[in-house]
Amino acid sequence: MRISISRLTVSLGVSAVVASVLLPHSPRFSEASAIGVRPPAAQAGVPAAQAGGQAVQTGGQGVQAGAQLVQPGVAALQADAAAARRARLLDPAAPAFAAPAPARSIVRLETTRGNVDIEVTRQWAPRGADRFVNLVRHGYYDDTRFFRLRPGRFVQFGVNGDPAVAQAWRKATFPDDPFRESNVRGTVAFAFAVPNGRTTQVFVNLADNATTYDAEPFVPFGRVVAGMDLLEALNAAHGEGPGGIRAGGQDPFFEGGNAWLDVLYPGLDAIRRARILSETKPG
Repeated sequence: MRISISRLTVSLGVSAVVASVLLPHSPRFSEASAIGVRPPAAQAGVPAAQAGGQAVQTGGQGVQAGAQLVQPGVAALQADAAAARRARLLDPAAPAFAAPAPARSIVRLETTRGNVDIEVTRQWAPRGADRFVNLVRHGYYDDTRFFRLRPGRFVQFGVNGDPAVAQAWRKATFPDDPFRESNVRGTVAFAFAVPNGRTTQVFVNLADNATTYDAEPFVPFGRVVAGMDLLEALNAAHGEGPGGIRAGGQDPFFEGGNAWLDVLYPGLDAIRRARILSETKPG
């Protein structure tokens, strides 16, 4: 059935009446739509859609506000973790630094040149492996510099950039290990000045130094398994920098930390972060 009142002449607007009375399947319904007249239901839907859009916008603003609240919370947690790590590093006698190292582990140095991986084998030098792995585990080597480099011979690192932390460990010596592995290219050992005088400073052999270093003896506890080319490409412009332990010239370094080092020896390559990449338990 079709109802048509198209001939009615009503002063209040024929088009609106036609659009509201004709059945949806009527051709005149389409005509009404074409001239811009919407059914009441469609007209009601416009405010609803607008309200929905406002709700979405409000929701988006809520998410943004929530993110702004979360960010300070994350920053506070990070600050607390950094403070706890520093407090731990200020106490070399803490039990955390006495834990035995895994039988074998891979330590990754994330440097300004790229990643360098060191395989630490506890059997080679148990005390040296324990000290190195524990220092890595608790962040001692993070943000430290390769401060001494003799091209084709060795590169040395291991003085924390925070003077308070560096000085806390300067006299934290540990006993020597029996000599087992030779100082061939790529091996890693602790530097020292006197017997039983190892602390935190480490060097990597950039060549086969067995002829001279085995007699000391410098006792390797690991070897570089990836990234030797990066170590050989480190900035060598400052040579041996503040010098080694035996030279006796490291006092200003320990007192001034990275700030002092960066002024006198700018552009040194650094370890951004050191971490345990993998571990093999004794079995």
